[in-house]
Amino acid sequence: MRKFAISDIHGTRRTFLALLDKIQLTTADELYLLGDYIDRGPDSKGVIDEIWQLQAAGYQVHCLRGNHEQLLLDLIAAPTEYWGIAYPDRQMYRSFGIKAAHDLPLVYYEWMQQLPFFFTVDEYLLVHAGLNFRAAFPLLDRSAMLWIRDWRAVIDRSWLKGRIIVHGHTPTPRNVIENYLATVDQTPVLVIDNGCVYPHIQGMGSLCALELMERQLFFQELVG
Repeated sequence: MRKFAISDIHGTRRTFLALLDKIQLTTADELYLLGDYIDRGPDSKGVIDEIWQLQAAGYQVHCLRGNHEQLLLDLIAAPTEYWGIAYPDRQMYRSFGIKAAHDLPLVYYEWMQQLPFFFTVDEYLLVHAGLNFRAAFPLLDRSAMLWIRDWRAVIDRSWLKGRIIVHGHTPTPRNVIENYLATVDQTPVLVIDNGCVYPHIQGMGSLCALELMERQLFFQELVG
């Protein structure tokens, strides 16, 4: 049995499927998805549908909440108080066949509503964005778990108790991701967001999977 983590699929259904094919995922494996299934890419709905199909077929797929799911939930809850025009992007609307956030089919809304904010898997703590170590109880700061950036310098090793944080949210060049893995014993944080929707940026443009048990990275270039 293997255990994989993938983050920030962002509507790139074909790339997601290609990455699953590359890692040769089986029903004996565990797959942890760290949020941001929607927006930016062309097929937000298709990504969620594929996740559901995998689960229905017996694959062990576990999903976290990302800030983009939270944005959509917030927009539905308070449409006059939120971004409205700037968010979400029109590709997301088109993929669901809707014209406004409140038209999102209930089954997708309810699925996003029940998504947790973190997982603990063996020695790993999986989260979308990171943790606020300035908070008295980092795992209670849900906003930080979805949004925080630039927090590596304030890691509390005594609080972690040997655990390693794996997160997405911040698009990161491949060589930096690989360097973080090589130095994880010094800094127990691994980022796995390679900005798959940004192929025009040097070092980015792939969807990344981390096999947790062997600490092995896999990269799948964006499939157009």
